[in-house]
Amino acid sequence: MRRIISFILLGLGVFAVALGLLLRFYAYPQLAKIPLDNESTSVSEGDGITALIIRTEDGAPVPEIRQNLSLTSTTYVTGDLTQPEVEEDGDVAVYVEATRTTDDATGIVVDASVRSLCIDRHSNEAVAPCEGQFIEEEQGKRITADRNTVQQPGLSFKFPFGTEKRDYKFYDLSVREPVDARFDGEETIQGVNTYRYVMAVPPTKIADREVPGSLVDQEDEPSVDAEVYYQVKRTVWVEPETGIVVVGQQEGKQELLTEGQDPGEGTIVFQGTLRFNETTINDNVTKAQDNMSKLSLLTSWPVAMWVAGAILTVVGVLMLIAGYRRGGRHGFDPPLRRQPAGAAR
Repeated sequence: MRRIISFILLGLGVFAVALGLLLRFYAYPQLAKIPLDNESTSVSEGDGITALIIRTEDGAPVPEIRQNLSLTSTTYVTGDLTQPEVEEDGDVAVYVEATRTTDDATGIVVDASVRSLCIDRHSNEAVAPCEGQFIEEEQGKRITADRNTVQQPGLSFKFPFGTEKRDYKFYDLSVREPVDARFDGEETIQGVNTYRYVMAVPPTKIADREVPGSLVDQEDEPSVDAEVYYQVKRTVWVEPETGIVVVGQQEGKQELLTEGQDPGEGTIVFQGTLRFNETTINDNVTKAQDNMSKLSLLTSWPVAMWVAGAILTVVGVLMLIAGYRRGGRHGFDPPLRRQPAGAAR
């Protein structure tokens, strides 16, 4: 009986270890993917903001810098299932992001953009080939790239599953290149542990513009050539198991520099802070918690199975060894030998 129990324990131990390996190294890569048909909305808000407003007067656009504005920025992210890179069980998703920032008081659109890119469903980094990638920050002026070129490199939308305490590259739409997302510590938000990352872009030229002279204190000039400079400090709080950005905050500044001006001396056309509103944060916390519970089956359970399997295997081996030693010391009953019929007894 002891030997039977020993083999049962050994079998259970090997099964537990094998099942743990299967969950962690086969099931986890298959299930820890962003969805192809993603559909999400995030809303950021801010008060006391300086921004350039384009109002309409007598049917003509009139630029005007206003202060102490309340702005709302809404970002929609959807999965594009029509692109050739998208396959049901594939590793590439195509996401389209549309962002619009409006003045709460007037409803005037302050800023808007649309972009599309292909991303790896595990790491969430942009990948190529990508047929339909584009960036559009001015209506009707869509910037595309060769399908074999990664137009928007780095992370976008979220961080990878199993986010680590290290720096990452995150794409910045304004400077059109990835910037360092530096790990800045841990913080608990509504009971969810998050990693905080900070992205800082120093004053950087992002465009040339021809603007009305009145906009840059040159009333006598109908138009003036100016350079647009941008700087930002963006902070995100990321739930590490899922990579979901729970909270996002952006402290930004843009200014117009004319000839002879240095950054900090120009005309400010945007300055202020936008942060996820409470509804968005609550939704992200709920989403992170739901996904954490699903992923725990594939991350924490394998560890428990490996530990249990190792214990069962060791106990089974020890019982076998103890049985053999007991048999060698005291002797097992020898098997009965059959004697031929009629043999002397």
